[in-house]
Amino acid sequence: MPVSAPAAVDVTVRYWAGARAAAGVDEESLPGTTVAAVLDAAVTAHPALAPVLEVASVLVDGVVAEPARTLAPGETLEVLPPFAGG
Repeated sequence: MPVSAPAAVDVTVRYWAGARAAAGVDEESLPGTTVAAVLDAAVTAHPALAPVLEVASVLVDGVVAEPARTLAPGETLEVLPPFAGG
């Protein structure tokens, strides 16, 4: 019996600092089954986001998430580029 792939879910994506500037939005809903799939959708929608994602931290519900992490409905993915400060 074939195993079916998990269905894509819509997750809230929040962009911070330089990620917000690159995406042109503070927040949006994007589909995906994994963190990587949602980030791919984000880059498709906002190509300027690609270089930011190379250095950004990605959190799911406040916890650092690996690209292969499976997502569930209602979760929030946050893109946090490095911050400078003093």
